Amino acid sequence: MKTVFPSTSKVAGLLDWVNPSSVGYSCITVFALYLVSIFVFYQAFTTEFDTTSELKGISTVIFWFLSPILLKFAIQLLSSILYPVIESLREGRNLRPFTGKVSVIIPAYNEEVGIAKTIKSVMASDYHDFEVVVLNDGSEDATEQQILDYIHHAQQDRSYKHNIHYRRLMNGGKAKALNQGLQIASGEIIITIDADCVVDQHAISQMVSGFKHTDVGAVAGNVVVGNRKKPIELIQQLEYLCGFFFRRADSNFDSVFIIGGAAAAYRRSTLEAVGGFDHEIITEDIEMSLRILSHGYKTRYAANAVVYTEGPSDFKSLCNQRLRWKYGRLMTFLKHRNLFFSFDQQPSIYLTAFLLPLAVYAEVALLLEGFLLTIFYGYTIIAQDYFPMAMMILFTSGMICMQIMFDSKKRFHLNLLALAPVAWIIFYFIDVVEFQALVRSLKRVLKKETLQWQKWVRVGIVR
Repeated sequence: MKTVFPSTSKVAGLLDWVNPSSVGYSCITVFALYLVSIFVFYQAFTTEFDTTSELKGISTVIFWFLSPILLKFAIQLLSSILYPVIESLREGRNLRPFTGKVSVIIPAYNEEVGIAKTIKSVMASDYHDFEVVVLNDGSEDATEQQILDYIHHAQQDRSYKHNIHYRRLMNGGKAKALNQGLQIASGEIIITIDADCVVDQHAISQMVSGFKHTDVGAVAGNVVVGNRKKPIELIQQLEYLCGFFFRRADSNFDSVFIIGGAAAAYRRSTLEAVGGFDHEIITEDIEMSLRILSHGYKTRYAANAVVYTEGPSDFKSLCNQRLRWKYGRLMTFLKHRNLFFSFDQQPSIYLTAFLLPLAVYAEVALLLEGFLLTIFYGYTIIAQDYFPMAMMILFTSGMICMQIMFDSKKRFHLNLLALAPVAWIIFYFIDVVEFQALVRSLKRVLKKETLQWQKWVRVGIVR
């Protein structure tokens, strides 16, 4: 079976994300954003910079405040470019590839829209020896019927040579479902896939290839937003592309600390050594990633292990998703606070003294972003100093084009080329979403309130 996505020709690739009913609105919006970028360049090269003494120190103060984040960005960007070279050097050690059995666990709660498609894509994987464990975590919709119908179909089709194990569980949350799945699974490598995903044919093989080194405890896959008909979905596609590109850098240092459950692979012995998934933290995948690193194991990123996921298709759902991510991340940092600035031999210095502290620093900068942007843009307009903004636009556009060219699914991401010149504005939209998530999360942490898993409307990934 071959999964077919929307056309990715040079022309259609730029337009297939747009819903025909909203073509006019989307085109007008993008055109307006282009005008803003053009205005910045026009001002940068036609206005004279006012060196008023009262304004001289403003840009310097902002620069030094953001310098730790800029340093992190620069190091990760350079290291990400070197990712193919480092991977080639690792492959050159003539290590024996892993050839054992793999168990793919798919937890599902009210996933009637996409669960059959997810299982079907996993069953079409090119890895030679794997089983599928489907866990229905007390769904109240037609999820079970979709699963049973697919299993019946698979049993009738002799071309399917891999076992499917199905269990209906009492609703207890994703972490508890995964722990029960571990008891059913028999593979030496455990892979978790979310029930709203479509798995690339080579994804399992690519994730498994990361376990040639015996000290690697977990490998993260490359998650791509597969639904891109609405502008809000397209924004997430761009965000995921940029975010996962920098995991190449973390992989170079064996310190990928966010291994999302949509595409995560674990060595069974590692999970047994560190214990099961923590059901008290809503982002059990992030917590498990840091716990594995805290026990001295290495974590890697497989850029070619592509899994297409469904991003939220409306603003409220996106905000709630990011609330869960942000709150779970903060709780994970609190649980593993001993890792910050730890100089033990096991976790890498890159993780403990660089990556984690700067992740918290970035949250502080996010809280102050509105204030800083007001000062920065006020200074820019009053001093007529548009040159830094023009350079930022050029750099951001070039970076996105480079990330597209480096991605293993670059044809799928060709539609993002049209947004590269205005991506700097689009990222402010993401910052707004992240800001509200951070504020809501801090309130919950201070009040010691918990957070339940939020439901949102599934539309499915277009085939």
